[in-house]
Amino acid sequence: MKPNKGKMCTRERDFVYKFNAGNQHLVLTVPLKFPVQENISHLHGRLMLLHNLPCFIENDLKQSLNKFIEEETIKDYDREAEMALDAVKSGKVDINQLTDTWAKAYKETTLEHAKPEETSWDEDFADVYHDLIHSPASEMLLNLEHNYFVSISELISERDVELKKLRERQGAEMDKVMQELGKSLTDQDVNSLAAQHFESQQDLENKWTNELKQSTAIQKQEYQEWVIKLHQDLKNPNNSSISDEIKIQPSQLRESGEGNGRIYEEQRLLEESFTIHLGAQLKTMHNLRLLRADMLDFCKHKRNHRSGVKLHRLQTAMSLYSTSLCGLVLLVDNRISSYSGIKRDFATVCQECTDFHFPGIQEQLEIVQKVVLKARAQRSKNKGSGVEDKLKTIERNQSNILPGEFYITRHSNLSEIHVAFHLCVDDNVRSGNITARDPAIMGLRNILKVCCTHDITTISIPLLLVHDMSEEMTIPWCLKRAELVFKCVKGFMMEMASWDGGISRTVQFLVPQTISEEMFYQLSNMLPQIFRVSSTLTLTSKH
Repeated sequence: MKPNKGKMCTRERDFVYKFNAGNQHLVLTVPLKFPVQENISHLHGRLMLLHNLPCFIENDLKQSLNKFIEEETIKDYDREAEMALDAVKSGKVDINQLTDTWAKAYKETTLEHAKPEETSWDEDFADVYHDLIHSPASEMLLNLEHNYFVSISELISERDVELKKLRERQGAEMDKVMQELGKSLTDQDVNSLAAQHFESQQDLENKWTNELKQSTAIQKQEYQEWVIKLHQDLKNPNNSSISDEIKIQPSQLRESGEGNGRIYEEQRLLEESFTIHLGAQLKTMHNLRLLRADMLDFCKHKRNHRSGVKLHRLQTAMSLYSTSLCGLVLLVDNRISSYSGIKRDFATVCQECTDFHFPGIQEQLEIVQKVVLKARAQRSKNKGSGVEDKLKTIERNQSNILPGEFYITRHSNLSEIHVAFHLCVDDNVRSGNITARDPAIMGLRNILKVCCTHDITTISIPLLLVHDMSEEMTIPWCLKRAELVFKCVKGFMMEMASWDGGISRTVQFLVPQTISEEMFYQLSNMLPQIFRVSSTLTLTSKH
């Protein structure tokens, strides 16, 4: 019926109302366009006001107006229905298409006729994976994931070696050309060679990017098919042939060489742990940790498959589809990309291991960019078209985010985290005069609120709101910044009780690895002074 509605034309009809005022016999004629779009009560009020009509006809006029509009509207509907029936009888409308349209409308709008919701492939795979990772088959899952990780890492190592050789060869060529500059070669020759070098690098990088993309896609498909097959096999214990075919023995674990240059250096970890109670009446216990570590250490996989590393990975995998997720906060600039700084390092770590559950990091960033553009357009539409707003829009790239805003990426292929909060900060965080109302601090509050509403029970936060130390970050600067963040996070955690009903959480405060031990222990002594740390009781028996 929708096509007929689109063809419905606007008709104008006269509403005629007759009434007597004293000895006078008056007639009110008003042209109305059908279908009538405006509110009838508003139309009636305007007629009374514009024509200065007497109050004693107000109710009768309203009833007559309602009756006229209702009758004429029904006539239009009847005329439309007759035209639609004639079109069906004459064969202008396909009956099968019409019945399909009606059936679809009933299914979409009427619960009684609607189909039961079907689970998607992702939901089915998530349920199967959750069952397997909590079964004896978890060993096989982790072994296969590790083998895939080693395979991708070796591919990346080959790419790096090839790119390094190309750059060295191009560097030697450029040195020779520079020596001949002004003699037999000109600036144009140098520029031409530089353009050729750049094009060669781009071609090689694109080649390896496509190869890695293809390898990860194949791994993801193989892994998901293998998991489904294993789950079906375990449901049928009598079918041992499939089990023997797909089972991976621990001896088949692949180990990569130690001398490939991509093994991450482990520095001495400084760590302090505290147990605190927060709340006015009903107190909630939380765990706090202060660590001197690189934020990406929680993301990186270790190549050597030691038992401790495997336990970390097992814990992360078992909680992937649970109510105890782990997240961390990365401080980024206002561009949604992975081309520079910690964003590039984080993307590199993500790409070293195939994500078997969620889209890749680049695909997720592209989705975030589209959402940001859509949100900006909607916000501009709601605010109106003021001159100042237009100037701000022109000055600022609409695809960029503002300080204090953040976007979220999901991961199943990182060592100890499931969720990354990419919090936008500007150079103001390096100054010593930020307050509790600074966008970065308010961004932390919003992140903690998301943690409460989305079952993230462990969150890692950069305590000083920087990932690297610089000259202006003196001891007084560090102490002042740490005190501000401690106090603000404490306030936000007390708000959590009203957000989630008081669930115990773990908050990890990270400081850069370049900070001194003396500074670390000063921060460690500050924490129990701000938070209420649970004290231990020593019981002694009297003899």
